[in-house]
Amino acid sequence: MSDTPRPAPAVTELLRAAESGNGQARDQLISAVYQEMRRLARRILAGDRARHMVQPTELVHGAALKLLGQEVLSARDRAHFLAYSGQVMRQVLIDHVRREASAKRDGGTKVTLVSTIAEEPASDVDVEALHDVLEKLAAVSPEHARLVEMRYFGGLTIEEIAAALGSSTATVKRNWRAARAWLHEALGGSAN
Repeated sequence: MSDTPRPAPAVTELLRAAESGNGQARDQLISAVYQEMRRLARRILAGDRARHMVQPTELVHGAALKLLGQEVLSARDRAHFLAYSGQVMRQVLIDHVRREASAKRDGGTKVTLVSTIAEEPASDVDVEALHDVLEKLAAVSPEHARLVEMRYFGGLTIEEIAAALGSSTATVKRNWRAARAWLHEALGGSAN
């Protein structure tokens, strides 16, 4: 018997265990992806006025509490789980912004949408407006709304999204262009 510590289980193994309701695996899963969740939170809040109200750590902790509160977590792999985490962070942020807006009635909070594609500039949009537009997009095209969530809030690359969805990168790129155009139009030209 060796005294060397056993390596931490892989995220996929932890997902499988958490999926079956193993609370300890769910806790380890959050710990295993915590730094990546912080990176996502920083991206979500980049250039955001809400950053004065919500720090990345607070956003991650709010999302982690929601994730830990679920009886069963369901995700295929790391990318899928991070995309879902980004979606949960979006919900935590919108809940926070709505609470603050109802308390202050200041007209909303803007966030900067940051894409990992070089030719896509960052753009400031109102968090609530973005949430409402994504809800409308989901009613019209759940696939496109999911793609936007995975891209902006999950921080996934086109290739990671293609792998997570089981699609070709060409299909994801085509759908991404369509989703971006729809968002741009729906947000009055303020999203790229």
